[in-house]
Amino acid sequence: MNLRYFIDRPVLSIVISVVIVLMGVISLFSLPVEQYPDIAPPTINVFTSYPGANAETVQKAVVVPLEESINGVEDMTYITSTASNSGDATLNIYFKQGSNPDMAAVNVQNRVSTALSLLPAEVTKIGVTTMKQQNAELKTFALYSADGKYDLQFLNNYMKINVEPRIKRIGGVGNMMLFGSNYSMRIWLKPDKMAQYKLIPSDVTAVLEKQNIEAATGAFGENHDNAFQYTMKYRGRHSTPEEFGELVIRSLPGGEVLRLKEVADIQLGDEAYNYTTEMNGKPAAMALIYQKAGSNASETINEIDKVLEEVSKDLPEGLEFVTLNDTNLFLKASIKVVLHTLLEAILLVILVVYVFLQDIRSTFIPAISILVSIVGTFAFMSVAGFSINLLTLFALVLAIGTVVDDAIIVVEAVQARFDVGYRSPYMAANDAMKGVSSAILTSTLIFMAVFIPVSMMGGTSGEFYKQFGITMAVAVGISAINAFTLSPALCALMLRPYKDEQGCVKDNFAARFRKAFNATFDVLSARYMRLVLFFIRRKWLMWGTMGIAMLLLVFLMQTTKKGLIPDEDTGSVMISMDTKPGTSLQENRRVMQEVNRYVDRIPGIAYNANVTGYSFNGSGPSMGMFFLSLKHWDERKGEGQSSRAIIDSIYTFAPRVPDASLFAMAPPMIPGYGMGSGFELYLQDKLSGDLNQFKQVADNFVAALSRRPEIEMAYSSFATNYPQYWVDIDAAHCEQAGISTNEILQTLSDYYGGSYVSNFNRFSKLYRVQIQASPEYRVTPESLNHIYVRVGEEMTPLAQFVRLTKTYGPQDVSRFNLYNSIPVSGTPAKGYSSGDALKAIQETAEQVLPANYGYEFGGISREESQTTNNVVIIFALCLVLIYLILCALYESFLIPFSVILAVPCGLLGSFLFAQLFGLENNIYMQTGLIMLIGLLAKTAILQTEYAVKRRQAGMSLVQAAYFAAKDRLRPILMTVLAMIFGLLPLMAAHGVGANGCRSLASGVVGGMLTGTVALLLFVPALFIVFQYWQEKIKPVQTSKKDADWTIQRELENLEDRK
Repeated sequence: MNLRYFIDRPVLSIVISVVIVLMGVISLFSLPVEQYPDIAPPTINVFTSYPGANAETVQKAVVVPLEESINGVEDMTYITSTASNSGDATLNIYFKQGSNPDMAAVNVQNRVSTALSLLPAEVTKIGVTTMKQQNAELKTFALYSADGKYDLQFLNNYMKINVEPRIKRIGGVGNMMLFGSNYSMRIWLKPDKMAQYKLIPSDVTAVLEKQNIEAATGAFGENHDNAFQYTMKYRGRHSTPEEFGELVIRSLPGGEVLRLKEVADIQLGDEAYNYTTEMNGKPAAMALIYQKAGSNASETINEIDKVLEEVSKDLPEGLEFVTLNDTNLFLKASIKVVLHTLLEAILLVILVVYVFLQDIRSTFIPAISILVSIVGTFAFMSVAGFSINLLTLFALVLAIGTVVDDAIIVVEAVQARFDVGYRSPYMAANDAMKGVSSAILTSTLIFMAVFIPVSMMGGTSGEFYKQFGITMAVAVGISAINAFTLSPALCALMLRPYKDEQGCVKDNFAARFRKAFNATFDVLSARYMRLVLFFIRRKWLMWGTMGIAMLLLVFLMQTTKKGLIPDEDTGSVMISMDTKPGTSLQENRRVMQEVNRYVDRIPGIAYNANVTGYSFNGSGPSMGMFFLSLKHWDERKGEGQSSRAIIDSIYTFAPRVPDASLFAMAPPMIPGYGMGSGFELYLQDKLSGDLNQFKQVADNFVAALSRRPEIEMAYSSFATNYPQYWVDIDAAHCEQAGISTNEILQTLSDYYGGSYVSNFNRFSKLYRVQIQASPEYRVTPESLNHIYVRVGEEMTPLAQFVRLTKTYGPQDVSRFNLYNSIPVSGTPAKGYSSGDALKAIQETAEQVLPANYGYEFGGISREESQTTNNVVIIFALCLVLIYLILCALYESFLIPFSVILAVPCGLLGSFLFAQLFGLENNIYMQTGLIMLIGLLAKTAILQTEYAVKRRQAGMSLVQAAYFAAKDRLRPILMTVLAMIFGLLPLMAAHGVGANGCRSLASGVVGGMLTGTVALLLFVPALFIVFQYWQEKIKPVQTSKKDADWTIQRELENLEDRK
């Protein structure tokens, strides 16, 4: 279509742009908002419990059968498992990115069902649950009373009854983990009373099975002519301690009966007593909410907040919900900063355009182009299934300086026509479009093509590049459409020559500013042209400079710190704590209170919540976890109040708490990759040998890591010195007494471990009935002398059949891909990136780990270790694609090198700035580099395109390169400065999300500065070299009459000078 069509029909051009904007505005309100794209791999969680069993028993009896059945399920990447002394078994199965989480859950459930027959009966009775659950903490919140009015049992069960069911009905919630248990009818058996009446726990179980039941009792008058029908109701299961106490155990001589309350204390207690939770020193019910695979994190949190707000209206007086960690808080604060930066960038770009164009009307046209391109991009994002996230917003910020280019080229070309005497805006716009349309189309296609190979990448980094790159490419594509339609139409309608018919210039501020600016620019242009001629005459200096630049680029790429995502202050900190093995829950709580006293002195903390009996490394009475919710970023501007400074403060006081080892960390930057930032790896024993030997290997490895300067802290909570007892049954004695080993073990388990024996209904929920010996009867090993088992008609102490041997063992045992494993966590030292830490780990493993011991990364570390190898390939693919497109456009395999060879100089600037500002080569910087390649190629094309046209018109090689460089200097400087000024707010960012902003902006700004200098100085000389070689192969066909009038005028001036 003739471009004059849109100049002739300005209303159509305006309508096209208005439609693009309207579609963008409509899409804007429907786009989901999230921190990052949904890039975490789907994770399926399998959980069950074996009450009373130790970790090694749980592993052998439960974990191994489940793992062997699940292993190899379709699209699985790896599997981890943990078995603890509390009897819990947890398996996490990770799948390839892009796998269907629903299908993954079904496949895992099918595999689990095949293993059920291999599991102990106690496990199958409790059940094995399979959940679609990302290993991502969406939100942590607590229910507490500031005055301590309510006890922990009430708070936990209030959450269980009134909050948990509603939260779990939210679509994006994978699981809600409450650090507390349901109500349970606790039947605390009295072994001495039981022995007195010759009872054992299985007798109580039998009574409950017979008397605590539901039954259908039918009706009177059914199927009869009777006038009335009456339904019979059996009272069914009991629901209060008093009712359970009245259960009849047996009849006694004399017509009396023995009731349960005479041999046991019955109370409405807890299902388990594994955790205690507090906040600011008061009892609190705490919950962690995990994300469901494939859901939108931000929308899910918004729904959770809405539910909590509704529930809050009915809370008992004095209770309140407190948020301890919420990924939305960081997201909202970050997006607010980026949007603020977006507005600043737009204003700065418009200012730069005005300085160069010196006219309000001329500035208005590129400003409109920014609006149309940025808003219109939201429509494509909606169609492509993208979200508004930090990456797409950064892409739009960078696009501001890019989308303005095409409109600037059009306006500047029209003004150039006015400079040579055009009076009609219509004719000036029409002629200008003939000259620039080819360059606009070529440069836009090149820029968009850069992101094609990137968008085809897989994995986490591929999704990052895809959403960033395609968003930017679409914005630039819309700006090109705008440059062919609205911009020339507006030029024809709005622009006016600044000289009147007599050639006089109006005497106003704009005219005086234009005169001063043009005089300054003419001086700059003259000096620039002398430099261009200098390098044309000394091509050896150009080649030498480029060679040095290439060597320096390779060196900087090798030495710049590497990482995946820069760490940010997310507003929360977590502390994982381990006390001495064998520490009881109550003693552990005392240690945690000591730690609390130090934590409370650290400024910047709003809420301090802690859990006794749980950490991210496992669960057990000697473990603990602190959740520190920091004050809002605006309230933490003082020194020592950032999350990094607070972590340093924690490590400062840690040696003063000798009974505990502390490991502090921030939440992960990408949800779904573990529970904390830093690195995560699993040491593997591939021979499944002795755990004590494996522990020694792990200790040596952690010690070696801790000595590395790149590692601030390396940490493993695994220990094999938890005090335990081997239980041996004297089989010969059992046989002589006429009792089976199983009966001995069952009695032992019922009294010491407890058993789930029945159910009861209360508060519209179903709860468990559990039997266990009252705590005072099972304090020491000597208590076995007072616990009896029935042998025939007599009661015999368990100590006669059971032999205890003191030993030591682990609190929990882990496996990774079916090998015994020991998890190791840690954080990079200050001044080092996560990439440096991973490299240090790899080097240390090669030096320290013996044969048959290996390691594998997990979580975000696994992704980072597999991602960094792709960067060089991606850059190479981008350059190859640009080269091929240019070959097709110029019908030459040589001329494109005049564009390609200048690009590495821009990359050099990016890495120089990264080194200068102490930044790392991460995803943000790499996305900026990919865009930089396209942008520098696009800028170089403006020079090369004009030089080719002048050569075809009959100019010499030097003349063609010289005049193209002179003609393109102003628009190139304008577009480059617009880009740089548009990124200055990002480069100077501070506060929330500042590290990502600086990584992205500094790389692009550094690359644009050095790349533009290289383009302006080297491309003319490179064009002469490669055009000369091209003409040796295929001589150029010159035609002066087909050339643009501006080129003809330049040729006439050259002839006049002769």
